[in-house]
Amino acid sequence: MSAMTGYEMFWPIVAHVALIYVLYMLLSYRRRKMVQSGKVRISNYRENRDEPPEGLFVKNCIANQFELPVLFYACCILLYMTEADNLVAVILAWIFVALRYAQAFVHVTSNRIRYRSPLFAAGYIVLGAMWVWLAVWMAFPNG
Repeated sequence: MSAMTGYEMFWPIVAHVALIYVLYMLLSYRRRKMVQSGKVRISNYRENRDEPPEGLFVKNCIANQFELPVLFYACCILLYMTEADNLVAVILAWIFVALRYAQAFVHVTSNRIRYRSPLFAAGYIVLGAMWVWLAVWMAFPNG
């Protein structure tokens, strides 16, 4: 399996960045609604203390997008640089991003650990497979 012909490895990164932007928009929307309804005062956000759950879930979800996905970005770039960005790598990257979307959806809606945790674990495993793919590719470059 040879390297892809273009920038296919970067589209999952773009899709993940889009998720982060959507989450920031959702957080702004929820916070604005809470201030307008009188549930919180705008000054509460100066130090982000005592945030109601509907905002806190989104805020925590955003923070979560800068944890494991940092390793995803690094892996995608390395896969591209080493020309290991073939169909297997791209499919794994898309699966990881799809799992991030699903996990984020659960996080900002019901926030049920029962559903969120297996989605995280699946993404963790898929990302691990991407790193193994990269390591094997580098260890045996001529197949």
